[in-house]
Amino acid sequence: MIRLAICLWFFAWPVQALTCLTEAFEKASFTRCTVNPAMDDLRLFWRGTDDQPLGFFSNLKSFVQSQNLTLKFAMNAGMFRTDLSPAGHYVEQGTQYRQVMRKEGPGNFGMLPNGVFCKSGSTARVYETNDFVQQSPTCEYATQSGPMLVIDGKLHPRFLENSTSKFIRNGVGTSDQGNEIHFVISNTVVTFHQFARYFKDRLGINNALYLDGNVSNIFAPALIRFGVGRPVGPMFAVVEPAGE
Repeated sequence: MIRLAICLWFFAWPVQALTCLTEAFEKASFTRCTVNPAMDDLRLFWRGTDDQPLGFFSNLKSFVQSQNLTLKFAMNAGMFRTDLSPAGHYVEQGTQYRQVMRKEGPGNFGMLPNGVFCKSGSTARVYETNDFVQQSPTCEYATQSGPMLVIDGKLHPRFLENSTSKFIRNGVGTSDQGNEIHFVISNTVVTFHQFARYFKDRLGINNALYLDGNVSNIFAPALIRFGVGRPVGPMFAVVEPAGE
């Protein structure tokens, strides 16, 4: 009985909290931060107390500090307009600021299918946009971007293995159970095809969303990365009460 109890305790132990690492995949380098939405306080941030876009991780850090919070991790959270406002659907603390965009258009955002990241309670999921509209989940935090990288276990149909378009890219993928969120940024320039295969083949992720390229950045103090670069729109952030 004691042995059985120990085994049950082991298999019921939750997925660990925020972890970050850098690893190689097919001669390219990637940094991945994995978040457990049941254990980590993951939020989206766009504007500060002056109602102006935060723009930089340094501003985000100061903003959360003003709320007696410590910034543990941050990453740009999807396509944005020239005024740093979200390009598509955006929900912050349960309030919707932008509606879902479903039309095909120019640029990566309009390369359908695109998708929506949705966090609700202790789980999170990446949805293809039409699936998101059909299911209409309630999201505490949501951001739309595009294109989808992996859709139900398959790569986006427009990705070419021999493409010459290479950039620093970042994206997000969620486990089927919704208990793991993988935030990934390439440290070397990669194609869409290779970036998507990192999620599908290396991480075994069935649904992943492209966040951006060229302006992609990450704040990960554990890896001595502080994300100094160009301004961005909405940002993902893991925070915790100051002093913990």
